[in-house]
Amino acid sequence: MKKEDYSGVFVFIEQKDQKIQNVSIELLGKAQELAKDLGQEVTAVLVGHNVEHVERLGHYGADNILYANQKDLNIFMTEPYTKVLAEVIDNKKPEIFLFGATAIGRDLAPKLAGRVFTGLTADCTSLEISAENRDFLMTRPAFGGNIMATIICPDHRPQMATVRPGVMKKSEIDTTRNIEIESIDVQINPEDKIYEILEVVNEKTEKMDIQEANVLISGGRGVGNPENFVKLNELAHELGGIVSSSRAAVDIGWMPKEVQVGQTGKTVRPNLYIACGISGAIQHLAGMEESEFIVAINKDETAPIFEVADVGIVGDLNKIIPALIDELRLAKEAKNQ
Repeated sequence: MKKEDYSGVFVFIEQKDQKIQNVSIELLGKAQELAKDLGQEVTAVLVGHNVEHVERLGHYGADNILYANQKDLNIFMTEPYTKVLAEVIDNKKPEIFLFGATAIGRDLAPKLAGRVFTGLTADCTSLEISAENRDFLMTRPAFGGNIMATIICPDHRPQMATVRPGVMKKSEIDTTRNIEIESIDVQINPEDKIYEILEVVNEKTEKMDIQEANVLISGGRGVGNPENFVKLNELAHELGGIVSSSRAAVDIGWMPKEVQVGQTGKTVRPNLYIACGISGAIQHLAGMEESEFIVAINKDETAPIFEVADVGIVGDLNKIIPALIDELRLAKEAKNQ
C-alpha cells in the first residue's frame, strides 16, 4: 500500500472495568487538532464488553466510533487486542494511531507496531503536524530527560505514538454531536489466548493521584531536608491539596517516585501549583507549566521557575510557608465566627 492510501487519526480508547479512561479522552482532544491540520477525521477505537457511555466519545471529538463489543475482550489481553487492532488497521488504513502511555498502552502498542510492520514513538509529550511537509512530529524526552527528541516515521503507516496521561488537554464537550457506532466483529480463537487470567486484583490506595488533585504543593531540593516536607503537608492540608515533588527530591530519597512532577515523572494541571524550593529546570516546567495558577517560592530571584509563575515570592520557604499556614488558619477562624 502507498502512504497516500492511509487516512485518519485513530485513537485507542482504553477502558477498565467498563469505564473509559481519562487518557483516551485527552488523546481525542489532541487527535482533533492533528486531524484538522491534515484535513482528515478522528476515529475512536474501543475494545471491550458492555463499556459505559460509548456515545460520549463523539462528545469529546470522535467523528467515528469503532467498537469491538465482545465478551472475550472484557479484560485486556495482549494477543486478542492486538488481533482486533491489526484487523482495524488492515481494513481502515489509518494514517496515525495514538495510545495512552499506560501499562496497557505500553504493552499493546509495541506488539501492534511489530505486527503491522511500522514504527512507534513511546512516551510522547508533544505531537504536531509539520506545516512544511505534513510530517507527523512526535516529541519525547531522551537521555534521562536532558534533551527533547522529535521523531518522524516517513516510510511506514500508520504512524504510531504513545502519549503520557495528563499531557494533552481535553476538548470542550459538545453534546450535540451524535455519532453512529460501527461494530467490529473479530473472531477470537482459543489459541489467541496465550495465557489465562484467573483473577484481577486492583491496587487499593488511600492516596490521591497527583494528576487528579486541584491543589499541589510541590517541593524540591531547596526544601532542605525530608523533615521540612511536613510543613508542605500542613500547607496542603489547609488548602485541600496534596504534596508532590521535583525529580531532585525523588533522586535523593526524600519523596517517592509516584509524586514526581516533570518529564520523567507525571504531567499535572492543577488549579493551584505552589513550587517550593524548585529552581525550574526545563524538565520540571514541562510537567506543570499548564497549571492554572502557579506560585513560586525560592531564595534565588533568578530561578527559572519565576518565568512561568503568576506570583513569585523571593525568600526562605521555611519562614514563608509557616506564615502562610498561620494566615490561612486565621482566615478560617474568622470565617467560622
